[in-house]
Amino acid sequence: MDDATALNAGDRCDRCGAQAYLRVTLASGGELLFCAHHGKEHADRLKQVALNIHDETSKLS
Repeated sequence: MDDATALNAGDRCDRCGAQAYLRVTLASGGELLFCAHHGKEHADRLKQVALNIHDETSKLS
């Protein structure tokens, strides 16, 4: 999956199952999806281990 690919309603947070608004590509090769809440909660650690963070939280008002 390309990092530029938009997230959709079927993409769910790996932590709680809510709609995902962040896709984190890990340096280890994995990928994690997070809702805005859990993305914010884990932001500092994710920045340390991520190659890329695709953030669509701007879609929330």
